[in-house]
Amino acid sequence: MNGMNQLTAALADWVPALIVLTGVIVTLTGLHWWLLARRGELGNEARLPRQLLLAGMTLVGALFIVLALPISDTLRGQVLSLLGVVLTAVIGLSSTTFVANAMAGVMLRVVGQFRPGDFIRLNEQFGRVTERGLFHVEIQTEDRDLTTFPNLLLITHPLTVVHHSGTIVSAQVSLGYDIPRGTVESALCAAAEQAGLTDPFVQVVALQDFSVLYRIAGSLAEVKHLLTVRSNLRKAVMDVLHGQGLEIASPTLMNQRKLADDQRIAPPVAPAPRTETPTVNPDTPEARVFDKAELAEAIAQTRQQIEQQLADGDDDHQLESTRAQLAELEAQLDASKNGQLRS
Repeated sequence: MNGMNQLTAALADWVPALIVLTGVIVTLTGLHWWLLARRGELGNEARLPRQLLLAGMTLVGALFIVLALPISDTLRGQVLSLLGVVLTAVIGLSSTTFVANAMAGVMLRVVGQFRPGDFIRLNEQFGRVTERGLFHVEIQTEDRDLTTFPNLLLITHPLTVVHHSGTIVSAQVSLGYDIPRGTVESALCAAAEQAGLTDPFVQVVALQDFSVLYRIAGSLAEVKHLLTVRSNLRKAVMDVLHGQGLEIASPTLMNQRKLADDQRIAPPVAPAPRTETPTVNPDTPEARVFDKAELAEAIAQTRQQIEQQLADGDDDHQLESTRAQLAELEAQLDASKNGQLRS
């Protein structure tokens, strides 16, 4: 009888622990179904915070089970210490690269430099982001293949992100010195407009040994068509130049022609401009290419102006006007970050 009573008393001591264990299992099972199992369509990007929440709840449940065990306070403290040591050992024995990738993933999320659907270039790889996970980023390349980068690679190497509100598409072509520059600029701008680009501009990149290297560029608002427009621009450049009888000397073409003694390679002399002093057009390509940098500079200058006004004790009306100007510039910068600003 005494043995039965002792067994009953021992089982009674374990009842609270069994109840807590059952509750933890039911709770975790329900959370798993609610967060993950019933939402099978979720990608890695959306599943990650749910998985982290479930892992945290599992640790909390293990802590409750230990606290409910019918053991002495000394033994309970030793068990908790053992759990802490095991958890620390798991983290410590994990690869440093594993932990670094996780921290890099957190950093990329905080910075928010890119999002799924954006074009990015890392080293020689170029494509659109398909997934962002805690440890990796996946892109789909121009060949429709999927390439995965560890997050650590993205924060330790220069990363180029195509601005989803618009970008500059360009192509380079070499033409002979005997073609007037004005003719070249007119033809290249026509090719850019034919390819669907807006606000085209032409730059002289280099004066090479046997030809002049030109760069034609224009603005593209819909970056989803980036690959097609790049190809169309090169097609249009060839079509327009060939259509006007202009010979392309790319990448390097050295012609040997018999010329008369008094014949020059230079094109016909054009009328001299009215002024030799170069002027800067306020609507230059730099204004479109470096729009975010221009806004950042303007914000910094406006903040300095506010500090100077505070130091000089200017009237409140002038100070409020400057602060309103700062708020407007900051709103434009936020719109640029969110892809709402059009160049």
